[in-house]
Amino acid sequence: MTEAEAASYTADEMMAVAAARRLEDGAVCFVGIGLPSRAANLARATHAPNCVLIYESGAIGAKPRHLPLSIGDGELAETADAVVSVPEIFSYWLQGGRIDVGFLGAAQIDRHGNLNSTVIGEYERPKVRLPGAGGAPEIAAWCRETFVMLRQTPRTFVERLDFLTTVGQPSDSNAPSARGGGVGVTCVVTDLGVFEPDPETRELTMTELFPDVTADDAREAAGWNLRIAAAIQLVQPPAIDELEALRALKPANQQTVSS
Repeated sequence: MTEAEAASYTADEMMAVAAARRLEDGAVCFVGIGLPSRAANLARATHAPNCVLIYESGAIGAKPRHLPLSIGDGELAETADAVVSVPEIFSYWLQGGRIDVGFLGAAQIDRHGNLNSTVIGEYERPKVRLPGAGGAPEIAAWCRETFVMLRQTPRTFVERLDFLTTVGQPSDSNAPSARGGGVGVTCVVTDLGVFEPDPETRELTMTELFPDVTADDAREAAGWNLRIAAAIQLVQPPAIDELEALRALKPANQQTVSS
């Protein structure tokens, strides 16, 4: 890949790279399908080869050669260090405090990092019925910290969720000791930048901007009066090796079949 080719990255690729950089080598990561899986597998393919990826289906230490289409993708089991039952994943690994990072997606998020992955519209008569909670509520409650990935628009960054699926930041009456072992959502990565909760208010604050994105772009793509950090950081564009590794990670149905 040339430098010119590397300069033509997409917003989704920038998002995946920025999220992957957040994972430390050796971290145990509970991975959601979609954008989180893309970022987690990119981290393992680049700077974090010892990152342990755990999927809800029971695969521990999965090393897929392509992006899994679902938690039931056979390659997760084929490449895993071990495969256990779903109850063991949740009771022993998750609730036992053995997972460092939960990596989730969502359809909606509010200013406190609360997530909706259940319905758009009224619950009884929704405009869209989404996949649902799955293990997300427990993942956010019990992982030491939780990262979230979603594309940022006023329809995804909303003042009020259509349905509260997953608690993002605990309130005083919903402290970590009462809700699980984790501290909730600590990082949100979108296609515009990175957000972290304010230490005092717990409100999501934009702390990093992607190249060619302005603070006004981020404000226009949020359904509330978005907070911007005074000393906001500019994220470095993807490096050539990051893009090469990312573009090599294709779902199985997009792999080129040689004759």
